Amino acid sequence: MTATMTAGEFLALHTRTEPADPLVLPNVWDAISARAFADAGFTALATSSSAVAAALGYRDGEDTPADEMFAALKRITRSVDVPVTADIEAGYGLAPAEIVERLLEAGVIGCNLEDSTAATRQLKDPSQHASWLAEVRSAAGDRLVLNARVDTFLFGDHEVESAAARAALYIDAGADVIYPILAPESALPALAAAIPAPLNALCHLDTTTPTHLGTLGASRVTYGGSLQQHSATTITTLAQRLAPQ
Repeated sequence: MTATMTAGEFLALHTRTEPADPLVLPNVWDAISARAFADAGFTALATSSSAVAAALGYRDGEDTPADEMFAALKRITRSVDVPVTADIEAGYGLAPAEIVERLLEAGVIGCNLEDSTAATRQLKDPSQHASWLAEVRSAAGDRLVLNARVDTFLFGDHEVESAAARAALYIDAGADVIYPILAPESALPALAAAIPAPLNALCHLDTTTPTHLGTLGASRVTYGGSLQQHSATTITTLAQRLAPQ
């Protein structure tokens, strides 16, 4: 199937007239999960790198070969008629033009790109990363929505000011959305006030809701790998019930 929404139309979904109604993007990992959430009525989907990696038998953190990741994305997009934005970690060492080419070939409408290095668990230089994002934007034009992940709450000093400073550079470089992953709920209002772009917040299934995160300033809510982990727990329970005694 082919999604008919343009990147501009997808980005427009991030503009919310009601704060308690953020754009909710369930994170899927294969065709079955994508169809399930699309059939449930979600207007768009996201992938999770950790979830796709788990489904393919790899660890998260750019352990998945790029060819396998992009092939998985293509299987997902062709299975649904809603737009899909892809988590492609830090780009798997590919040049910006190749990243864009592969994303468009896979049929996605946007992507996450993170500003840390999985192997070293360290933040990248923000100015250098901004320059790299600008190359991605230049290659993509208006064909992709760029979600710049800010990892200061993962590997940095956990301060709003640091996240906002990086976000400003990334927005200037062409990022459309900012994702300060693992930012605590208490920091979301200050982040939303300091960052002049839609804010992506991570929703934890058992502790919060998209509505609550929206009231705190999130324009977009995703679930990371938690939905796949929930599914894996269900399968494990079923396997144990059917196991020979």
